[in-house]
Amino acid sequence: MESSAVLGGLQPNFPLCPSRNTSSTPLLRLFSTSHSSPSLSVKLQKQLPLASCQAASPSPFRRCATLSNTFVNETSELADIEWDNLGFAFLPTDYMYVMKCAQGENFSKGELQRFGNIELSPSAGVLNYGQGLFEGMKAYRKQDGNILLFRPEENALRMRLGAERMCMPSPSVEQFVEAVKATVLANKRWVPPPGKGSLYIRPLLMGSGAVLGLAPAPEYTFLIYVSPVGNYFKEGVAPINLIVEHELHRATPGGTGGVKTIGNYAAVLKAQSAAKAKGYSDVLYLDCVHKRYLEEVSSCNIFVVKDNIISTPEIKGTILPGITRKSIIDVARSEGFQVEERQVAVDELLDADEVFCTGTAVVVSPVGSITYHGKRVSYGEGGFGAVSEKLYSVLTRLQMGLTQDKLDWTVELRQKTY
Repeated sequence: MESSAVLGGLQPNFPLCPSRNTSSTPLLRLFSTSHSSPSLSVKLQKQLPLASCQAASPSPFRRCATLSNTFVNETSELADIEWDNLGFAFLPTDYMYVMKCAQGENFSKGELQRFGNIELSPSAGVLNYGQGLFEGMKAYRKQDGNILLFRPEENALRMRLGAERMCMPSPSVEQFVEAVKATVLANKRWVPPPGKGSLYIRPLLMGSGAVLGLAPAPEYTFLIYVSPVGNYFKEGVAPINLIVEHELHRATPGGTGGVKTIGNYAAVLKAQSAAKAKGYSDVLYLDCVHKRYLEEVSSCNIFVVKDNIISTPEIKGTILPGITRKSIIDVARSEGFQVEERQVAVDELLDADEVFCTGTAVVVSPVGSITYHGKRVSYGEGGFGAVSEKLYSVLTRLQMGLTQDKLDWTVELRQKTY
């Protein structure tokens, strides 16, 4: 059951499909594939037992999962890569999770498969009409070797909301979370050591069935793959330099800017490529109606600080409701800051004390300068501002398990040793 207590008060207020059963019963049977070795096939045919470590938690989701020793030999050692030189680039790992569903039916019978290419019809809905969504999440390794996920239920709910907008069925919140747990645990050796990075988790939902005329695909695939990553921007946690784009736009009212559909990201590539060719880190977009209000950066939300008041563009359908954005707002308010979600005019950048970005990939990234109509405005002295540094510290210590999680935002994954 999807609980507002767990999902931050947000629940889908629609039936996903009039004919579809929306039962959230998780399916965790993990079957062997044709690519598996005989010994691995035996292991994959067993259901991964998931045990609760917070029985008293009000959440209906298991806050701690345990991987049985059937995978110990496969995943107990760290992968042999240069952990100190991780960037934000794809590295193939061991397993991916796949689950399929016909239009009008429920997702079921998910399985772990050896990571590899997938087969799609040239007429697949995702290839011809862009019927696809994705999510982005991270897993961190704690000092004790256990692994933490951060608010996975929020990603699950956001995918369900996006699927309704894109006319697709979606896994239940519980199916999504359990699939993420299974995928991360099966790829445990690729989770970086503490302080070396994170395991990036990419759930995909796509129209995989063949369709020629413009219509929803007849079949859908939910897939999760993972990759170890370091910092998203080449600057690391050093300040980034943005340019305001006033001609090209990321989203329009009534469009799909508020959901994480794949086409939103292809649309920013032209402006982003031009900005990077000029030496900028990324692009800051304005609204397409007035061309004067901030929306977001290509792949992250934006915050402006003035006199200890933190302002960020309000969610109104053209801006992605970032989970890191939501978390930073909650953290900031708990730390005594005033946070305003409203229209933020581009002129407010000219006398701001600090500007920073948030997102799963960047977490919190300080902005060193913003260029608008040829005028460059700089912030700080080459590092975090006082406000963004405080918020970054509180959030990352929580994500990495370095401080007590009083908000019940993290899910801990453990490896059995017996």
